[in-house]
Amino acid sequence: MQRNLILTDLMKTGHNDLYNAFINMNTIKDQHFDCCSEYYMLPGFDLDAYDRKFAIIDRSIVGQYHPSKSSEYRNDLKKRKDLLHSQGFKFILATPWESLENIQGMDLYPPRVDEMIWCAGVSWFWFYMLQKHRGKTFAFKHDDKKFNFLYLNKLNRKHRVKLFERLQSQDTLEKSIWTRWPEKKLPKEYELPWAQNYPTYGMDQDIYEKPYNDSWCSIVSETNDNATEIFMTEKIWKPIIAQQVFVVHGNYLYLQKLREMGFKTFSKYFDESYDLEKDSDHRIEKLARTIKNLHEAPWEDIYLQSQSMRKHNADLFFNKEKLSLEINKTLESFLEFADGSQVTSRET
Repeated sequence: MQRNLILTDLMKTGHNDLYNAFINMNTIKDQHFDCCSEYYMLPGFDLDAYDRKFAIIDRSIVGQYHPSKSSEYRNDLKKRKDLLHSQGFKFILATPWESLENIQGMDLYPPRVDEMIWCAGVSWFWFYMLQKHRGKTFAFKHDDKKFNFLYLNKLNRKHRVKLFERLQSQDTLEKSIWTRWPEKKLPKEYELPWAQNYPTYGMDQDIYEKPYNDSWCSIVSETNDNATEIFMTEKIWKPIIAQQVFVVHGNYLYLQKLREMGFKTFSKYFDESYDLEKDSDHRIEKLARTIKNLHEAPWEDIYLQSQSMRKHNADLFFNKEKLSLEINKTLESFLEFADGSQVTSRET
């Protein structure tokens, strides 16, 4: 059994409690992980007893408000890194709320020199949504629908604008609940009842049953649509929790990755070949064609026939053992990095 120590937040600027919970959900054989949440608690650990030692530098806060803008923060970070480096620590720059594509355009400090970048992939938001919603009782029902699609767009990202305009041009959204924030928000009856002024920070991961109960299919508008990584956010986990049918505007092979993790998609009922299109514009065209064909779909029959499939997806989402298999991959990338592999980022 090898022992690993992880200082979960070197500068105490982020989410060390979540990192602790994430790490402790692993099921890697022959590896034990101890977490230390405070730099000044390290003297209480026998550092020589560990096979590997890590320190996480949290960068979950981005933009002008991050303390890395301060010279005191930078000086203190350098001192701590120098000391821990001399004691054999490896450093992980943690941005698990963002995709690799997103963080490549950010001015993050420290600039990556000897740190592994931990960016989001598939496990972080699954973990976070499970932490947030397990034990809750939801009132989802799918027997009385008013709309074909639920199509939520927040930031006007380039790929989202392209699909939105394509769907508008073919009159696909005339019987849909849709947003194009900030110009068009949800009707008040479909907003979170407990949100005074949505979108409030931290409420994107909340779930309100009514828009899912009143629509047949979610058009999941993911954060990225590149062909170099797969980034799954709360946007896919919401319809899965709601046991709703979905199509996904996301990365190349997004649906394939879902299936690899054990989830089921809906190729039995409509064309999902858009997922196999590497070119993002071609993917949009195929996706728009699928959505157009679904405009007059026999939804009652689809829901009746897919009931066990949709329940399987919801049950799998709440299965901690299945999630742990994806968390294992994240932690295994940490171990590879410490052991000298050229790992700088990893889909998680």
